[in-house]
Amino acid sequence: MVRMEPDPELEDFATRLFDLARAGHTEALCAYVDAGVPADLRNQKGDTLLMLAAYHGHAGTVRALAERGADPDRANDRGQTPLAGAVFKKEPQVVKALLEAGADPLAGTPSALETARMFADPEIIGLLEE
Repeated sequence: MVRMEPDPELEDFATRLFDLARAGHTEALCAYVDAGVPADLRNQKGDTLLMLAAYHGHAGTVRALAERGADPDRANDRGQTPLAGAVFKKEPQVVKALLEAGADPLAGTPSALETARMFADPEIIGLLEE
């Protein structure tokens, strides 16, 4: 079996992409996705670009990535979905964007609905139960 050594330039590029998602730099990030970067690119923890944008409260970036085919239910290595991350961070606009993109409130471990109930957040519970 041939073991490939990590390419530092490729790792730096991927890190920049994940940083764009965290910061909500939608235009720059989507330019890369439009040029061929996978919309569901994952980091070493299994977090997608969409997960990072959702967790950091960037509804516009979430919408743009979903429009480009990012899976709103793709869980990370811990079974957490972007919707559950948005619920945990109390980001109702991101929750709405993910639901509009087809995210399942019952997907993941714990699910977004379980997370909302755990935090007793009536606004977000209402969004998830609609």
